[in-house]
Amino acid sequence: MELLVNGATTYCYTGGKPFDATKPTVVFIHGVLNDHSVWILQSRYLAHHGYNVLAVDLPGHCRSGGEAPSSVEEAADFIVALLDAAGIEKTALVGHSWGSLIALEAASRLGTRATHLVLVGTAYPMKVSPALLETSLNEPDKALTMINVFSRSTLAAPPSALGPGTWVYGSSMALGRRVLASNAAVNVFHRGFSACNNYAHGEEAMAQVQCPVLFVLGAQDQMTTPKAAQPLLAAARQRAARTELATLPVGHHQMTEAPEQTLSAMRQFLAST
Repeated sequence: MELLVNGATTYCYTGGKPFDATKPTVVFIHGVLNDHSVWILQSRYLAHHGYNVLAVDLPGHCRSGGEAPSSVEEAADFIVALLDAAGIEKTALVGHSWGSLIALEAASRLGTRATHLVLVGTAYPMKVSPALLETSLNEPDKALTMINVFSRSTLAAPPSALGPGTWVYGSSMALGRRVLASNAAVNVFHRGFSACNNYAHGEEAMAQVQCPVLFVLGAQDQMTTPKAAQPLLAAARQRAARTELATLPVGHHQMTEAPEQTLSAMRQFLAST
C-alpha cells in the first residue's frame, strides 16, 4: 500500500489484507538499516486475525521516498503525519531498536490516539560507540558485519523465523546492504545511528505516554542490553497506565530469533484493554 505523506510516496506493508481503517490498527516501525520486512511474521499474523496493519518503510528507506529522518523527533513527526494521511484516529505503535524510540516519541505526542505501545529491543539513552559510529560512516559494510554478529545470540536462528532453510544472518546482511543502497543521497546507516545516539528526551516522552506499554527485551542482547532499558522501564512504571515486561532468551533481533514468543507477548498485550 502506498500513501502520500509530507509530499512523498510512503510504502506500508498491510500483511496481505486490504487496508481497513475501521479495524484496530497496529503500526510497525523498523530500526536502523531495516525495512518493513523485519516484521513479516508478526505483521502478517495480526493482519489475518482482526487487525489493520501498517508496517512502514521509513522515509528514504527502500520503497519510501522523502528525506531520511535525521532525528527521533523528525521520524516521530512522520509517524503522526502517516496516521493523518491514512485517516487513522487510534493506533497501537510497535517499534524495534531505533524504531522503539520513534514509537515512544510518537506516542508521547499522540496522547489518547495511541492505544498501546510496544518497545522491542529498546534502551535509553541508546548510545552508539564512537568506533561504530565512525565505521558506519566510513566503512558501512564492515559495520554491518559487526552489528549482525553483536546483535544475535545465535547465527542459526530457528527455521520458523522465515521458513525452513532460511539463513537468518545472511538474510539480515543482504537486507542491510539493500537498505543502504536504496538511498544514494544519504548514508542511512550513519544517520540512523546518529539519531539514536543523540536522542535525549526518552524519560520526558515516557511521562507523556497515556497508554499501556510493553517492553520486549532480549536477555542476551549486546546492542541494547536489558540493563540499558531500566531507566525507561522505571519511567514507564511511574505512570498511571499499565506497564508489562517480556524478557526472551535471545539477542537484539527478537522478531527472528524468537518469532513465536515475540508474537505471543505482543498478541496478548494488544488484546488487553
